[in-house]
Amino acid sequence: MANYGFIGTGLMGNAMALNLLQAGHKLTVYNRDAAKCKNLVEAGAKQVSTPLEVVVAADITFGMVSDPAAALSVCFSPHGVIQGVGPGKGYVDMSTVDPETAEKIGISVQARGGQYLEAPVSGSLQPAKQGELVIMAAGDQELWDQAQPAFEVMGKKSMFLGEIGAAAGMKLAVNMMMGSMTAVFSEALTLVESCGLAGEDLLDILGAGALACPMFQGKGAAILAENFEANFPLKHLQKDLRLAIQLGDHNCVPMANAAAANEMFKRACQLGLAEEDMCALYKSIQG
Repeated sequence: MANYGFIGTGLMGNAMALNLLQAGHKLTVYNRDAAKCKNLVEAGAKQVSTPLEVVVAADITFGMVSDPAAALSVCFSPHGVIQGVGPGKGYVDMSTVDPETAEKIGISVQARGGQYLEAPVSGSLQPAKQGELVIMAAGDQELWDQAQPAFEVMGKKSMFLGEIGAAAGMKLAVNMMMGSMTAVFSEALTLVESCGLAGEDLLDILGAGALACPMFQGKGAAILAENFEANFPLKHLQKDLRLAIQLGDHNCVPMANAAAANEMFKRACQLGLAEEDMCALYKSIQG
């Protein structure tokens, strides 16, 4: 079994790390809030107090943190990832960040003789728990090959997309669509209910036609059950929309729908829904 490290054991990272442990891999873990490693230690992980110690202990270290600022912090802090990488060490950042952040981290890892792979994922908490994430990777293809035993445990599909920055761009495009779809779905469900119609009937009709989509069915059922427990926190999807719009600016791509969705998600954050699931956007439309 492989010797892995995992940095960032929050909502998603904890589930992914647990799958690695349950598959029999050796795992060293770190999280800023140390309490979030407790269940992993109970499952056999070794907990350390800095990202540097994780990289020193592991052959391949995976990172899964909330945003570009956190990704840069765990790498460039005085006891961060960059201080521990070198020949024979691989760093796989699975966080959702912008291409510029991925490139900055990748160049720094490679400058010290280490291998770097960006590998953001598509999927929320339940796919993470079930090992059914879709992994989008770019960077060092040799490291992608070496990481396959871990990717096979954490995901149902992994794709290598090329040079550093490619996976970040692809992930932002995917989440941009998810945010826009969540926005229009929330409006449609609200419209149906305002007409005195049943939301369940909307889900049945969508499921039977060309708009059939697991996300609509799953999030629709959660909304109708008034279950807004976070599988994908609303604030994180707003962050992804913002990063996608910034990437659109960089590439001179009009992003009208994403921009509108972003404003809706920002409003939902203002209303105190940031920590709830992304489908809590529906509540911000109720008036």
